[in-house]
Amino acid sequence: MSNKAVINTDKAPAAIGPYSQAIKAGNTVYLSGQIPLDPATMALVSEDFEAQARQVFSNLQAVCEEAAGTLADVVKVNLYLVDLDNFAIVNKVMEEFFTAPFPARAAVGVKALPKGSQVEAEAVMVIGD
Repeated sequence: MSNKAVINTDKAPAAIGPYSQAIKAGNTVYLSGQIPLDPATMALVSEDFEAQARQVFSNLQAVCEEAAGTLADVVKVNLYLVDLDNFAIVNKVMEEFFTAPFPARAAVGVKALPKGSQVEAEAVMVIGD
């Protein structure tokens, strides 16, 4: 018997490929990468980087909540940025969504992201005991 559960919410964008929004294994939830798609329209929210970053974290937050957690339960975030010059902006936006102690994090510069997004984030969350 598997202790693996699929997490899915219509408050975050539907998967655009063969993956789940998140998988819960025991008390650990692995959240797939989120790009700044509006869940209702599946279109990028804006061309503005800051607006895109906010949408990414809003999408992650919705998936966390569907898994009975919050962003405060996130222990690791991986960020992917098309332009590393946006590093300060993403830090500012993260401070709107996370409080100390902040999760561990990696930030990686990439050539391109799906649908022309400028930012993507994935996370690992631990809930319960």
